[in-house]
Amino acid sequence: MFNDIGPLELITLVVLAVLVFGPDKLPKVIQDVMRTVRKIREFSESAKQDIRSELGPEFKDFEFEDLNPKTFIRKQLDNDELGLKEIRNGFDLKKEMAEVTDSVHGTDSSPSPSSSGGRIDMTKKPEEPGKDDRPPFDADAT
Repeated sequence: MFNDIGPLELITLVVLAVLVFGPDKLPKVIQDVMRTVRKIREFSESAKQDIRSELGPEFKDFEFEDLNPKTFIRKQLDNDELGLKEIRNGFDLKKEMAEVTDSVHGTDSSPSPSSSGGRIDMTKKPEEPGKDDRPPFDADAT
C-alpha cells in the first residue's frame, strides 16, 4: 500500500502524528484508524461478492482489477488466442520501410501530362482588398 514512502517520509509522518495528537492519544487514534480501514475493506469485499453473485455464473472469473484500462489491455495482448504473436512475427518493419523508401525515391516511367507542358503555380496569393472593402462590423466582438 505504501510502496513509495521512504524512511525519511515515514519518520516525518510519525513525528507529525505525535505533534498533532500527542503521545498519550496517539495509540487510541491508531486503533480507530485501523478499525475504520478494516471496516472499509470488509465492506469492499462484501460489495465485490454481491456484484459477482448478481452477474451470474458466466462472470465467475471476473476481476475488478480488469476494469483498469492498462490491466485490461495487457491481459488481452498476452492472450495467445488472438494470434497477435504470429502477426507481430510476420510483420517485417525494415522490409516495409524499404518499400516505402523505394516508392518515394523511385522515378515514374510514364511522364504525367502536367509535367511535360507549362508550369502550374500552386501557391495561393492573397487578394488585394479594394479601398471600399471593409470587414463586416461585429458589435459583439467589441
